[in-house]
Amino acid sequence: QVQLVESGGGLVQAGGSLRLSCAASGSVFGISSMGWYRQTPGKQRELVAAITSGGSTNYADSVKGRFTISRDNAKNTVYLQMNSLKPEDTAVYYCNVRKRFTRVDDYWGQGTQVTVSS
Repeated sequence: QVQLVESGGGLVQAGGSLRLSCAASGSVFGISSMGWYRQTPGKQRELVAAITSGGSTNYADSVKGRFTISRDNAKNTVYLQMNSLKPEDTAVYYCNVRKRFTRVDDYWGQGTQVTVSS
């Protein structure tokens, strides 16, 4: 019903930057919040950043001041600008989209690997 395509992951040295993108397509009417989660082996998937349809944002304490989430509602796309990357940021990053239409549904991207070398 809603398809998410992620891009922008890769390998970068500590202190570098990456920009992740997630484009939603299909039945996009009713999309409310969009966000990014990350997961490493042995750790639960955790919220990195989220943004509501009204533009309010929320960040994990570990990324505040370094990451910026934004969205282009016309393109149904959410971005995560990651600056001053640290090795601790290494993880698979997943895009999340919440839709409120006939019901509340969550959709997940396939995940994109971000690796930060020291």
